[in-house]
Amino acid sequence: MLNFDADRFLRIEAGALALAGPIHAAVGAALDRGARNIFFLGTGGAAILMQPAALLLQRRSGFPAFMEIAAELVAAGHHALGPDSIVVIPSLSGTTRESVATFDYCKARGATIITLVGHRDTPLGQKADHALVNFAEDDTSSESFYLQSLLIALSVMAHRSEFPSYERTVAELVTLPKHLLAAKQTFEPEAGRLAEAFRTEPYHIITAAGGSWAEAWYYGMCILEEMQWIRTRPVHAADFFHGTLELVEKGVSVIILKGEDSCRPLTDRVETFARQYTDKVTLLDAATFQMPGVSAETRALISHVILATILERLSAHLEVKRNHPLTTRRYYKKVSY
Repeated sequence: MLNFDADRFLRIEAGALALAGPIHAAVGAALDRGARNIFFLGTGGAAILMQPAALLLQRRSGFPAFMEIAAELVAAGHHALGPDSIVVIPSLSGTTRESVATFDYCKARGATIITLVGHRDTPLGQKADHALVNFAEDDTSSESFYLQSLLIALSVMAHRSEFPSYERTVAELVTLPKHLLAAKQTFEPEAGRLAEAFRTEPYHIITAAGGSWAEAWYYGMCILEEMQWIRTRPVHAADFFHGTLELVEKGVSVIILKGEDSCRPLTDRVETFARQYTDKVTLLDAATFQMPGVSAETRALISHVILATILERLSAHLEVKRNHPLTTRRYYKKVSY
């Protein structure tokens, strides 16, 4: 595969899943101390990657879960944040300015803070009540953060007797790195073809629903816009028909990400519409990748992880086809803002 180290990938994703035990212990300790809600408070792309876990709790658990924009919470406050809160802060570097400020704000209010970082010797790695460390880099961090936050959500539900299949699900998740690697290998030729097709494309509409919406949002904002400078419109499949549909015409690129959860019919609807009015529909469907031994219940929980892992292959080809390295920036961490 192009510019890819399989052993490194397997090591990083296995490292994320190896945190299942420490996560379960940290969540249990916080609940034993009387925690009554949980906040997922990241910055930028890391925040987006927390959304599927937050949604899972909001929809399937009685434990209140909040996903807030970290900088806005610090500016405006939140009535539910306090000593009985668990706060999850992801930051690969462990030094993200807004995330460190969020940490200080939440700590001052007595919250129990779990950080997800790539390096322990950092402000967020050293000061947290529970610092969960798994080294990763940009091309592996999406899956790592998705899996760690999923483990947090499942642990909350398991401790509350809301997820009886916890042990089986975690056992299935442990097998996931090899399945994700196989998905990358299967998708590699298509990634090259799509990169060639997208090489000069000036604009994309990218859409999804359910847990997969986070990946559409993340890929559009953090990869196509930030790392490739391609104008992109991420729009939730349910919102597609409330504005964005009027931009669809022949020659307009529409990228549809399909998951395997109950929200799949929302993307089916977009696909049916888009194929009537544009000749540039790209469908990426998590269900097309084989994962022997992984149950339908677990697959529904990880569609966004599958989509993230195949989209990484597209990114690898895009930077070569467009002669635009994914590390090139004009403003991000280059100028004062």
